[in-house]
Amino acid sequence: MVNTVKEIETKFHDKVEVDLSKAWHFPKGLPGFEDEKEFVLLPIGENLDLQILQSTKQAGIAFVVASPYNLVDRYDFTIDDPTIDLLEIEKQEDLMVLGIVCIKESLEDSTINLQAPLLFHIENRKAKQMILNDNRYAIKHPIAKEVK
Repeated sequence: MVNTVKEIETKFHDKVEVDLSKAWHFPKGLPGFEDEKEFVLLPIGENLDLQILQSTKQAGIAFVVASPYNLVDRYDFTIDDPTIDLLEIEKQEDLMVLGIVCIKESLEDSTINLQAPLLFHIENRKAKQMILNDNRYAIKHPIAKEVK
């Protein structure tokens, strides 16, 4: 049996051991980070709503992420055919959706990117950031007006 546990350098957690069999594979990388194809989700302390999407290759490439459904009353979009094909999506239940969060000093100034959700196929571990071009959603949607 192949050992898939590896110690990686991280942006926020120093060094951590991760199980690479649970890594997420972005076949085309992330926009602006096309060479970064493998990421893991790491917890932020005891906070269940926020996580870190951490590159397994470069410690400096990491993003705070959260489920938009926990922060926004209504959030829906159509997944384009190229994304369905790339991620091999057969049913909606196969997906987890996260958004990149920009944490500021105060909650009132923190935002989530609703214009470019991260889609994760929970069975095959493939993922992609999909650009929506939907004027209902902002790149910097304030989370403070959603969180009571």
